[in-house]
Amino acid sequence: MFRIYRDTRFSRDKSPYKTHVGIHFFHEKAKAAASVPGFYLHISPGESFAAAGIWHPDSGSLAKIRAAIGVKSPAWLRIRKSRLPIEGGSLKRPPRGFAADHPLIEDLKRTDFVTSARLDDDELCAAGFINQFAASCKKMSPLVEFVAKSLRLSW
Repeated sequence: MFRIYRDTRFSRDKSPYKTHVGIHFFHEKAKAAASVPGFYLHISPGESFAAAGIWHPDSGSLAKIRAAIGVKSPAWLRIRKSRLPIEGGSLKRPPRGFAADHPLIEDLKRTDFVTSARLDDDELCAAGFINQFAASCKKMSPLVEFVAKSLRLSW
């Protein structure tokens, strides 16, 4: 669970507290929550969502993920075929070491590998919310599995 205090050093908004709850369920083998795949729950009135994948991985982790995509991993091709929406940042140019005409170049340009599902306030407050969140995580788990295996973490 993330802290309630905002980092206001470089922000125009100097309000000291966050108005949302963020919970990151990261891989069990991780020593820290950074640069590891996992699931995320964001709770905020009117802006809640469940997410999965890896956000802003370090350069070493990003290189391993790109290498797995670059060799046309069957797991990655299944994710793309399933039309699971992949979100996050991307480079404008191909990353070093990959040709601009690579068939998966748009995927290789990614700097984040995340998917998400919006949650309504009514869903969040319903008695079966945990089951719904678990079902959302199950739908998004192929991406987490791919990233974990790319980083040589157990699944």
